[in-house]
Amino acid sequence: MTVRAYHENSKHRPERYALGPGRLDWANQPDPWRSYAGAPRVVLPLAADACETRYNDLRRGRLPVAAPLDRAHIGLLFELSLALSAWKEFGGTRWALRCNPSSGNLHPTEAYLIVPALPDVAAGVYHYSSREHVLEQRAGATNEWDAAFRGRALLVALSSIHWREAWKYGMRAYRYCQHDCGHAIAAVSLAAAALGWRARVLDEVGDDDVARLAGLDREADFGTAEREVPDVLMLIGDAQAVVDVDLLGVLSARCAWQGQASRLSTGHVHWHEIDDVQAAVHKPRTAPEAVADLPTFPAPSEPTLDLCVAALVRQRRSALAFDGVSGMTAEAFFALLDAVLPRQGVPPWSACASRPQVHLALLVHRVTGLDPGLYILLRDAAVLDELRAALRADWLWHKVGPTHLPLYLLIPYDLRASAQLVCCHQEIAADSCFALGMLGRFGLAQREPWRYPALFRECGMIGQALYLEAEAAALRGTGIGCYFDDSMHELLGLAGSEWQSLYHFTVGVPTEDARLSSLPPYSGRQL
Repeated sequence: MTVRAYHENSKHRPERYALGPGRLDWANQPDPWRSYAGAPRVVLPLAADACETRYNDLRRGRLPVAAPLDRAHIGLLFELSLALSAWKEFGGTRWALRCNPSSGNLHPTEAYLIVPALPDVAAGVYHYSSREHVLEQRAGATNEWDAAFRGRALLVALSSIHWREAWKYGMRAYRYCQHDCGHAIAAVSLAAAALGWRARVLDEVGDDDVARLAGLDREADFGTAEREVPDVLMLIGDAQAVVDVDLLGVLSARCAWQGQASRLSTGHVHWHEIDDVQAAVHKPRTAPEAVADLPTFPAPSEPTLDLCVAALVRQRRSALAFDGVSGMTAEAFFALLDAVLPRQGVPPWSACASRPQVHLALLVHRVTGLDPGLYILLRDAAVLDELRAALRADWLWHKVGPTHLPLYLLIPYDLRASAQLVCCHQEIAADSCFALGMLGRFGLAQREPWRYPALFRECGMIGQALYLEAEAAALRGTGIGCYFDDSMHELLGLAGSEWQSLYHFTVGVPTEDARLSSLPPYSGRQL
């Protein structure tokens, strides 16, 4: 089976790492921004400072009154999700940071806006360019276009350019592209909620639908440029809004398409393993996922910092190192974990209909009032017996924390050395307050291969939530894609292949590098 073969072959192991480039070919480092030459541009305003929505309101499901669907608020949707958050500078070199996290800051995710006629935005298809915060109009729509949108709604399509990650990470890059897509789904969902809009992944559409609507299947528009693969289609707007994807698909063929995709590198390394798994997981049209009947939880406790969404998403960073000394309180720890439990109507979890398939194995190091040790957080308490049977038989499974929080202590023990070993010997996993691995139901992908990327995307969504929760707790987080898969399984005593560790993360008190200068994201914007 292609998916299983790719997953096994892309595992890092203590005796050997998954195949990579060997060295970084700096002359062919991919351009982090795609553009479409010849496509008309729509300048988006910068208005994040005017957004007053508080993050704690969103994590408790309290959305503001819905904003109008217009150019100004579409600009704010992207500014709070996929735009630049800052520039960093060191030794004469500058690089951009974005609101959405990315493995190695390589940003394989591209975004497309598909809209009816709106104030200051003509109906059609647009590519979002974060570098200047503009829309590039890829297609002008026909008169029938608006009939496909019932209710106040727009679509956002996400795609991946695998080469951006493979340039640095080789075979394992496919995993990271899906993590980044999940980061972006969560970022867009939270930004939409900050505007009072609902965001939902249209899980029934197929990859061909996404490619057709975003213009990714137009070979002549790409030429020798790196191709993009379709990921997901998100419906954003009123809770009851509906979009006729079939009609849009028909009408897209009648659109006046424009723009030529930019080439990102002059040379490339072909990773056939990525092409093979991408072909194997190609998603057809499917029945809509049954909406999960999630339990009703009390609202999570308030975080340490009561920040507005705009400030929080723009200050989010990936920690480069932790101090190895400082801890966090048990109350802050419980509140952070509580916020990654899926709740009805609470973003970003409201973007997905199905039950959670990813749970957290936590290695707690420095949480005041809590024993160091190995813990499990079940994001769906219904899997307790199944996971308990899959893990080592003599674990304690001692319930800790708030009554409603499905958090269990497996063994009290200092696991800092184990955390560092599992995470490719990286000190950041041991110097934190806690580290974790995300256990996904890999068996789903063995039965329906198109669910394989969806598992990584769910991990990415959790990662984005952890990033923001860490910032709100006056801490910092960082995603860890380099870990020894089976070493984590051995630590847990995990038997069989139904569950696999798919993403790692760590949270702590960061040490800052004073040599780096930080600059505003769009100062002196030239268009």
